Amino acid sequence: MSFHLDTHVALWMAAGDARRRLKPIEAMLRKGPLYLSPLAILELQFLFELGRLGTRVVEVVGVLFEDHGVEEAPGDLREIGRQAQGLTWTPDPFDRLIVAHALAQGSVILTADETILAHCPRASWG
Repeated sequence: MSFHLDTHVALWMAAGDARRRLKPIEAMLRKGPLYLSPLAILELQFLFELGRLGTRVVEVVGVLFEDHGVEEAPGDLREIGRQAQGLTWTPDPFDRLIVAHALAQGSVILTADETILAHCPRASWG
């Protein structure tokens, strides 16, 4: 089983917030391969450009990849697009695409986002 990190999970992990915020998924973070979608990386860049993220994206991604063994998720953009078309429960393009990428890979999406948890059977928060 593989796991995709939602954007906020990736940020919490990079910030070293595992004990408090990531406790519910602590076991899953040790179980299988961890992936970060390039679409989540793009969302991080948007957050940085908007001033909502104070750390450069290359630094966040570096910590995830080097210190936590996270890998950039592979995937076929056509299949991600097909999966995203059916996720009409969210108007957020990043949520839609990040979840679609996890679904296209057959991965579990690790998220604390209540909307994603309520609508995506492959989403988990513990």
